[in-house]
Amino acid sequence: MTLDTRSFDLNRALPIAPEQLWNIMTDPTHREKWGAPEENMVLTVEKSDLKVGGQDRHRCGPAEAPEFVVETRWYDLTAPTRAVFTETLLIQDNTLCTSLVTYSLVASDEGTQLGVTVAVSSFSGPETLDEFLEGWSGGLDNLERYTSQMNKTPKP
Repeated sequence: MTLDTRSFDLNRALPIAPEQLWNIMTDPTHREKWGAPEENMVLTVEKSDLKVGGQDRHRCGPAEAPEFVVETRWYDLTAPTRAVFTETLLIQDNTLCTSLVTYSLVASDEGTQLGVTVAVSSFSGPETLDEFLEGWSGGLDNLERYTSQMNKTPKP
C-alpha cells in the first residue's frame, strides 16, 4: 500500500483574546466540549500532559462507543501564540494516520485570528485523509460556536 499524504490550512476569526483562546484550545475540560467533530460524537481526554515533550491521549467517536484513540505529543508551546504537536490516530491498535499540527493565534481587533496547519500521512488509504480533514473542520466549527458564546474581551 502506498503512503497517502495531504496538507491543509484552516482559519477562523474568533471573538476572544488569544490568551483566552489558548486556554480553551489546550485545557482538557474545554477540549472535551468543542473537540468532537459532530454533534453525536464525544471527545474524552484520558491523559493530558501539556508541556514540551508531554503526551496526551483521548478517545473520540460515537457517544455510545468512542472507538478512535488519538495520541498527541507536544513539541512547541509558545503561549498564547503558537503550539506544535503530532497526533497519531488509532482504532483497535491499528494506526490509521499521523499528523503534524501547528496552531497560530494572532490578536486582532475582534479577538483572535486562528490558523491551523495540518500535514497528515495516512497508512490506511486516501479516504482517511478526507475524513481527517472533515474531523478538523467539524472540531473548529464547534470551537467557533463555543467561543462565540463567551463574552468578548473588553476593548481598552
